[in-house]
Amino acid sequence: MSSSQNLLEIERAAHKLVGVAMQADLPDFVAERLLQLKVLLSMVNDSDWGMSEGERNRILGAMTYFSDPIDLIPDHIPGIGFLDDAIYVEIIAREPKTEIDAYNEFRAFVAEEENRLKGEGLEPDTDQDGRISAKRDELHSRIREARVDEDDDTFVFHLL
Repeated sequence: MSSSQNLLEIERAAHKLVGVAMQADLPDFVAERLLQLKVLLSMVNDSDWGMSEGERNRILGAMTYFSDPIDLIPDHIPGIGFLDDAIYVEIIAREPKTEIDAYNEFRAFVAEEENRLKGEGLEPDTDQDGRISAKRDELHSRIREARVDEDDDTFVFHLL
């Protein structure tokens, strides 16, 4: 099995976990962490965001826990089944916090732009990349600066 197949399996498992968990009645702590996982998955698959393949692979690699069918607390146990998953999300989402914040700002900007254009009677899909590329470039630059400020010019998960 190739590494790209492994990453695809990891991604599928994480998506499945989010889907199943969102159907359950979860404590707020757990639900909030699993929403962070959903944001990470959206970020790695958003072609408008333009994440590098290396960054994408590192995030998915950090999600290997979700591809294991047997985890610390079985997900089917009411109330606590997703607690271990939520704790793991909390751990893996700390390192790319700057990237997650920038991505959330980017998605909000794109939504505002679409609403503005619709309000002006224009089609939002027209030259979308041209409208959002400056904002994306600004946010990617902010991420790079934050990495340098942290004396860490690479995007690395210490759990790997």
